[in-house]
Amino acid sequence: MLVADYQGFLLEWYAKNGRDLPWRRTRNPWWILLSEIMLQQTQVARIEQRWPEFIERFPTPQTCAEAPVAELIGMWSGLGFNRRAVNLHRCAVDITTRFGGDVPSDLDDLLSLPGIGPYTARAIRVFAFELDDAVLDTNVARILARTQGRTLKRLEAQNLADDAVPAGDGWRWNQAVLDLGASICTSKRPLCEVCPIAVRCRWRGNDAVVDPAKGSAGVSTPQSTFEGSDRQGRGRLVAALKDGPVDETDTPTVMGWEGDVERAERVAATLVVDGLAVYLEGRYELP
Repeated sequence: MLVADYQGFLLEWYAKNGRDLPWRRTRNPWWILLSEIMLQQTQVARIEQRWPEFIERFPTPQTCAEAPVAELIGMWSGLGFNRRAVNLHRCAVDITTRFGGDVPSDLDDLLSLPGIGPYTARAIRVFAFELDDAVLDTNVARILARTQGRTLKRLEAQNLADDAVPAGDGWRWNQAVLDLGASICTSKRPLCEVCPIAVRCRWRGNDAVVDPAKGSAGVSTPQSTFEGSDRQGRGRLVAALKDGPVDETDTPTVMGWEGDVERAERVAATLVVDGLAVYLEGRYELP
């Protein structure tokens, strides 16, 4: 556990080395929610470029809820899984209809929103409302496993993260831990020699010992190969739909599986289920 004796070291390091990210300059709950959904499995540098476009076009949940889903899908190009754009729209609708247009701060209320999981809910509470929750993503989980010197179960990791938050300083603390994981305690080649809490770490990049972060709760594993995958076919069809409807008979070719009609039909159907497409009179189009 990152005990109180080491909180000062990490916060001092963050004061000198913390990343200056645009969403860290606001406490607007809707803008923070936007950034957190966009950051799910997408590189920070890409979100830095695109986040301003989204807050300008959708400054409030109401403006997002009133927009066509197809517009959000179109804007989402290059930001990873398109279903997150659909979830963002569903979130906006829920916030507008159920919460009067205000992003809730209650954890259970946030978890009830489409596409909002435990990490994102806590991130909104911490970074928008400055509450003393602890976020647990792959970076934080890696640090916890390494400092403990063993793999952790999810509840144990969350409890350890919660216990480490300095009272009244949750915003700064969580940013510091996230930055440490992103820049120092990295998955490959961690910079243990400059880590501000290395003296507390029970692993310290010891190549003779299996990295305890591997297989630990919250630590992500590499995705399956994209080339030739169902994900690639889905992405190709959504990209084509942004230019207009696609006839059902053309989907195998569009998805890169010419001759494999059964696979194209199966995967195209998942887009409909996920709200990324609609099927009308023998053709697919954006909702």
